[in-house]
Amino acid sequence: MTAFRTLDDADVQGRRVLVRVDLNVPKDDDGNVTDTTRIARAMPTIGELADRGARVIVLSHFGRPKGRDPKESLSPLAPICADILGRPVAFADDVVGEVAEHAAAALGDGEVLLLENTRFHAGEEKNDPDFVAALARLGELYVNDAFSAAHRAHASTEGLAHVLPAFAGRTMQAELEALAKGLETPRRPVVALIGGAKVSTKLALLENLVTKVDALVVGGGMANTFLLAQGVAVGKSLAERDLAPTALRILEAADRHGCTIILPVDAVVAWDFKAGAENRAYGLDAIPEDGMILDIGPQSVERVRAAIDDAATLVWNGPLGAFELEPFDRGTVEAARHAAQRTRGGKLVSVAGGGDTIAALNKADAVADFTYVSTAGGAFLEWLEGKPLPGVAALSPAAAPATTGA
Repeated sequence: MTAFRTLDDADVQGRRVLVRVDLNVPKDDDGNVTDTTRIARAMPTIGELADRGARVIVLSHFGRPKGRDPKESLSPLAPICADILGRPVAFADDVVGEVAEHAAAALGDGEVLLLENTRFHAGEEKNDPDFVAALARLGELYVNDAFSAAHRAHASTEGLAHVLPAFAGRTMQAELEALAKGLETPRRPVVALIGGAKVSTKLALLENLVTKVDALVVGGGMANTFLLAQGVAVGKSLAERDLAPTALRILEAADRHGCTIILPVDAVVAWDFKAGAENRAYGLDAIPEDGMILDIGPQSVERVRAAIDDAATLVWNGPLGAFELEPFDRGTVEAARHAAQRTRGGKLVSVAGGGDTIAALNKADAVADFTYVSTAGGAFLEWLEGKPLPGVAALSPAAAPATTGA
């Protein structure tokens, strides 16, 4: 785990603090925000800084604009932030230059300013030194509270940490501490549950995990590729036949590192990919040629439950079946509820992340009971893959500017 300073180490009274958060929230076709989870997660850090007398300047990207685009403006988010925060949030319609500098200079102690979309400027994603310098002129300290963007070496996620005293916000701190409990300094045994459609999208993840965990549960469509590699006939199921040798290589690597791979021993098969389709559970030696595996079978559910019972730490990414279609969500939901029960009982540290994973845990009403559920998406996956995250590495004291003044 990268050593980093937190808000506990920062003297913020009367100082302009640049706070990078992630307000990249979903909107409907009419431009209305449909989920404020990411906004809500950013508010504790902003609120704490304001309560401590900081002059808070909020930075965020939104979407992937090519230059200025009114549809990608952060302006509509200012009143939502204010409502959740319980205090006014001013808005400046640029992120650098005279408009932004004037708005930043006008802030009083405890006041909050939201700047326009950082990605309206090409220098953001290029991590351009001139753009970094222009941002840095707005503040005296830098706080990164956007773990979900930490895998990007952009000006506002990485560059600023090299020119201003840098600290982790409370959400970033919580995420890093939770992830450390997941793989870096975990209670053992550690079990990873990895699902999803394709081995090809999670190859680096699987290759990293077999070197770090005690057992790896493989589910979803990717399990079919592993079964196929072992000579199991999977009918018309989704499987990447060209990756069968890769699956065998991962199995061999797991064996070398003492990691037990847990694959399905039976499956729920259907003949139509739709909700409520006729289905039946089969042993792996009897999968119909014209059938599709859409979920793990009842014996496999019990194996997964047993693996969770054996674990002190669980890391979860991806569903075990076609969870978006009932009744093929059963394996995922039962596993999630069992993990939640073990966590509530203090017997399990459970860390989960990824969009499909969160949707599945919500379906099982299990999110609130997990130790930590990451909304970070790409950053969470790259952490699972063992890749360094630029936005986290930049918070290291070794990456700090020569004169911190903090």
